[in-house]
Amino acid sequence: MDNTTARPDPDSEAPIGAPELIIRPAQLGDLEAVEEILAQAFDEEYGSRSVDIRRQVRRLRQWYGPLKTLTLFPNRFQHMFTVHVAELEGKIQGVIQVSPFNHSRSTWRVDHIAVAPSAQRQGVGSRLLKHCMEHFREARTWILEVNIHNKGAMALYRRNGFQPLAQITYWSVPADILAALSRPKLPNLVPVTNRDAYAIYQLDTGSMPANVRQVYDREVNDFRTNPLDWLLEQAKCAISQTERVEVCVYEPERKTAIGYFNLKLDRTGQQPHVAKLTVHPAYTWLYPELMAKMAQLTQAHPSQSLALASTDYQPEREEFLLKLGARDVERTLLMSRSVWHKIRESRFFSWDSAYLNAVLRGLQVKQPVPERFEGPPEGWLEHHFHPISPTEPDPSSGRASSAESSPRHSRDSQSEASPPPS
Repeated sequence: MDNTTARPDPDSEAPIGAPELIIRPAQLGDLEAVEEILAQAFDEEYGSRSVDIRRQVRRLRQWYGPLKTLTLFPNRFQHMFTVHVAELEGKIQGVIQVSPFNHSRSTWRVDHIAVAPSAQRQGVGSRLLKHCMEHFREARTWILEVNIHNKGAMALYRRNGFQPLAQITYWSVPADILAALSRPKLPNLVPVTNRDAYAIYQLDTGSMPANVRQVYDREVNDFRTNPLDWLLEQAKCAISQTERVEVCVYEPERKTAIGYFNLKLDRTGQQPHVAKLTVHPAYTWLYPELMAKMAQLTQAHPSQSLALASTDYQPEREEFLLKLGARDVERTLLMSRSVWHKIRESRFFSWDSAYLNAVLRGLQVKQPVPERFEGPPEGWLEHHFHPISPTEPDPSSGRASSAESSPRHSRDSQSEASPPPS
């Protein structure tokens, strides 16, 4: 007799009579449990990137009221606090945080997903993912990142239809290397405004492969900022004590953007500076110049390292960072999944619609039913055509040919004939 115990399927249905798992939006009273679950799941993983997950959740608790107010109208931070929890018998067992990735909201991102240790391998993670895919029906594509060493999470995402898209490497450039970099020599560096949105959009789409570009599905509006979003961004920077700098490089001859970076500078000295760097594949020589410019901007703030990322389709950037002395701190796998929703038909019955349908049916033109066709009556051609005269000349004779060849002469002769006597 086999005494081995089968491992339970994490996506198996709960047994009959078991308590029901409730998935709902998070409330203020849930944030303490949310903080504990996220910290248990990501403290070690995010610690390598100097990301304090507890600090982020505490900030959400502190600004819970204003964040809930921002969800009432369209703005850049409308979905900053889109968190759902899985509750079982009054206890939080799992949490998921999602947000739109682009301006059109066709692509959404899973920011965090975590399950309490006591509820793992019970299908809670799959239930959270499926709930969000059904709840946010405007999303056609979902993306997420997972550490390449987290085999359990990767298996969960594969079971739910996610496929690898690209590999991302996170780098840290030490402060002493930043201080040693020389000054940049780029005369075409300009601050970014809304007038540069189309040029940066072209640079962004040209710097990534077609499959990634299709998933990201960005538009020109993704690189524009309206006055309300600008005010909210300034308020966010004031609260977090950060400063944001956006700069792009133009090619003088073609007047197109060939390089761009978005640098978030920390004024407290507690967090690293963070940069998003975009360079056209044909202008990889810009990496040293743009890095030198970012290093120059960091010197006016407390000494901290610079964090930035590279992907597996940017080998020149990875080679440059390795030569510079940057440290590889984490590797993640970018995964994506497409979602197709069935169109739900809703039929509403009302006396008005029934009456209107009856009226329209009465106005329809009735096609006549064709009767039996018995053939034409005898001699029907004689009413429309003159009978052929037996004295008519033979068409094959030359006399007839001359008559046919000069019909005008025949008509003229008939017209010149004298009228009959009265």
